[in-house]
Amino acid sequence: MASMFKPSMRIAESDICRQCLRLQTRRNLFSISTQNPKSEIRSRPLNASTAVQSSRTTQPSPRFAKSNARPFSSTHPSRAYKTVEEAKTRYKLGPFSWQAGALFLLAGAGLTIYFRYEKARMARARVAEANKGVGRPLVGGPFHLTDMHGREFTEKDLKGKYSLVYFGFTHCPDICPEELDKMAGMIDNVREKYGDVLKPVFISCDPARDTPEVMRRYLADFHKDILGMTGTWQEVKDVCRAYRVYFSTPPDVKPGQDYLVDHSIYFYLMDPEGDFVEAIGRNFTVDAASRVIGDHVADWKGRIEK
Repeated sequence: MASMFKPSMRIAESDICRQCLRLQTRRNLFSISTQNPKSEIRSRPLNASTAVQSSRTTQPSPRFAKSNARPFSSTHPSRAYKTVEEAKTRYKLGPFSWQAGALFLLAGAGLTIYFRYEKARMARARVAEANKGVGRPLVGGPFHLTDMHGREFTEKDLKGKYSLVYFGFTHCPDICPEELDKMAGMIDNVREKYGDVLKPVFISCDPARDTPEVMRRYLADFHKDILGMTGTWQEVKDVCRAYRVYFSTPPDVKPGQDYLVDHSIYFYLMDPEGDFVEAIGRNFTVDAASRVIGDHVADWKGRIEK
């Protein structure tokens, strides 16, 4: 009986061995696939021929080289920094630099200056427009006088240039000489910067004593361009009323009679159309008054005779 089962047991034994062999092979393959290929490659010794062959196999095919290239992008590649400290400094500052800061400060300063200039210009325009009044002008108007050369002079002769009108008298002890010295400085300052755009006028409040000859000799001591005006008592009174100037000279003055003359202390600035612009008081210095006149001249958009 034992001899009958021997062949069958051998056949079964051979089948079991084959199955064990297959199972062992699968386990070996699974263990190889689960290992890190990089560590396996690094652990293998490479000779020269193997290195050359591997480098050849890793080179991309020319047919696929173009397809593996970096796709088009609108962004620029990141800047390569030479040192770590340079990179840290760059990322600490962010997109700002000293050039950007300087540009920001310059732009801010420019805008500040521009807005201040526009604000002052608009304020001057509002003052000039308000002083013109509605209908009848607030300051100024028709008048008839005689200049120091004996010629007739009216409000129409003020047009074409800016006019600086001052009221006084030749026998004034202190105020009129001081203000006429200031007027001479204003004339020179404005002419130096803007040319011959200003017509200075001195109107006497003392027609009884201020004749054309007296006016000509008196004004020659201050500035050659100041034009003196006089007239009858009524003509002087009318022009003082038109310019809102206080006038206290008595009408019937006899030769040698002593009397007081009082008047307002203002320079009246008139534009080239004969309209009142601004009154410059005694508190203004020569430079400040010249600046006021120059600003109005610069703002004027029309034609100025020179």
